[in-house]
Amino acid sequence: MTDKRFMPICAPDSREHTAHTDAAEAVAALQALYAEATGFLREHFQRAVTEGMPDCRYRAFYPEIRIVTASFGRADSRLSFGHVAEPGHYAATITRPDLFEGYLTQQVDLLIRSHDVPVQVGWSRTPIPIHFAVLSDTALEVPQDGVLPFLMRDVFDVPDLESTNDDIVNGTGFHYEDGARPLAPFTAQRVDYSLARLAHYTATDPAHFQNHVLFTNYQFYIDEFIAYAREALRDPASGYDALVGPMNQVVTAEDPDAPIVEPAKMPQMPTYHLSRRGQQGITLVNIGVGPSNAKTATDHIAVLRPHVWLMVGHCAGLRNSQSLGDFVLAHAYLREDHVLDDDLPVWVPIPALAEVQVSLEQAVAEVTQLEGYELKRIMRTGTVATIDNRNWELREHSGPVQRLSQSRAVGLDMESATIAANGFRFRVPYGTLLCVSDKPLHGELKLPGMASEFYKTQVARHLLIGVRAMERLREMPLERLHSRKLRSFEETAFL
Repeated sequence: MTDKRFMPICAPDSREHTAHTDAAEAVAALQALYAEATGFLREHFQRAVTEGMPDCRYRAFYPEIRIVTASFGRADSRLSFGHVAEPGHYAATITRPDLFEGYLTQQVDLLIRSHDVPVQVGWSRTPIPIHFAVLSDTALEVPQDGVLPFLMRDVFDVPDLESTNDDIVNGTGFHYEDGARPLAPFTAQRVDYSLARLAHYTATDPAHFQNHVLFTNYQFYIDEFIAYAREALRDPASGYDALVGPMNQVVTAEDPDAPIVEPAKMPQMPTYHLSRRGQQGITLVNIGVGPSNAKTATDHIAVLRPHVWLMVGHCAGLRNSQSLGDFVLAHAYLREDHVLDDDLPVWVPIPALAEVQVSLEQAVAEVTQLEGYELKRIMRTGTVATIDNRNWELREHSGPVQRLSQSRAVGLDMESATIAANGFRFRVPYGTLLCVSDKPLHGELKLPGMASEFYKTQVARHLLIGVRAMERLREMPLERLHSRKLRSFEETAFL
């Protein structure tokens, strides 16, 4: 029997990095390397499943892109991305260059033009875990009982959770093995990890995600989104071309009334995508209740590098002057969710982003047909508190209620500050527009009949406001939307 400790390493042939001054050519080279590496692993995985324990340990590496700069070339001051801060050696490991083709082409092109030097493409030193290489290959034949004739880690590389982290985005000091500084906010293995989790939590392929993401905490919004999407598909001028639901069910303009069958086992975070060319459509994710869910969803969606995400959910109104159905546009956040304390300390301010705030306010005005004082009467701008205890009202009131008063909070929920804080952490523009559903501090709670009427009249309008805001933001140039407020002293070149 072969001693696994001394099994020879079998890998694709090594080769020198290639230089590219054209972004499309560089991305094509990344795609070719990735296809070769994953093809190699899939072939030998299938052979090992069929023939049993091999006499070789199989390994293939992620492709990478590198750049070396020797000067402080002045970048376009309008852009907060697309260039490195100072001379040096920079790199990024890359996964799924097919999925990220448009993003990579755009970012690499900016990098080449900013520094007027070629980029280098070749194998990295980071092995591809076998799980990520075979995850989406339905053609592979595997044992029905799931029992393999070998231990996975004896024959292939498996995910290394010690190196799958957020050191780059958290700014805690990340360098590749040879000392190169990062070009991108995530390593390839971190991206692969999240792509796998997204497919699990949403029951849709990550390829269906759009660049504009709405989060909600109620199924009612999903129902309204589906109805809106069907109407949009009937209108050729809308630009939308498909609606994708759980289990990758697709509804197209050819048959906009085609049913979306609810799976026997619904995913934890039901997700629907109203797609548009170039991923410029809208994705709606029902994250459910709580800051842990909000963090989970945004931790993984962030690797897709969306252009913006917004929270459209319900909150408790904290002011006596508010009415059920009023809107709260968050311009600050009181963070008592605690799930991000280790990644983003609570002393870090989460600023409101002017471009998002204006788009949301304009969308409210458009949908409600109100302006001036009448608009202010139904929409309050202020601090939103996010708490991790759904039954906070049962606590001794001198604690939480006093803090709510001192913070000048006007609304309270369990997700918004988490989503905004993770947007800040991941450099994804963010915003929050909530609808007041109850006023527990003032004894104003929804009764069952009232709740039904409230949801019937308010959810459709609220959802439409979120959609209209996204459509406004979609027309905004990226250099304006991706605010410098989200960029630190030393940033990665890639968004």
